[in-house]
Amino acid sequence: MKESKLGDFEETILLIVGILDKEAYAFKIADEFEAQTKRPVSIGAVHSTLNRLADKGFLKSEMSEATAERGGRRKRIYTITGAGQKALETSRELKLSLWDQFPAFAHGKLNFNL
Repeated sequence: MKESKLGDFEETILLIVGILDKEAYAFKIADEFEAQTKRPVSIGAVHSTLNRLADKGFLKSEMSEATAERGGRRKRIYTITGAGQKALETSRELKLSLWDQFPAFAHGKLNFNL
């Protein structure tokens, strides 16, 4: 049975694939990760995570048409599968449930008694 859980970095990459939609290729994903998180990321980390997510069945990919601006090279475009959407929903539900149970943040109220 394939792993159905998402690590934090995997979840972020999967969400970025969804945000970028038809522009979700490795270099663009890395750029968007850095823009959204304000943290650097290596292209190698992005590639290995995309491969891992594909192996889990959460992503699929297709090669785009060759473009002149890329010197005739094609891009591998990633899209989220139904299993990937389900994994994101499950992760979101768990995190929202945990946030709702944390007294300092429950029901949108900040209540730190330090």
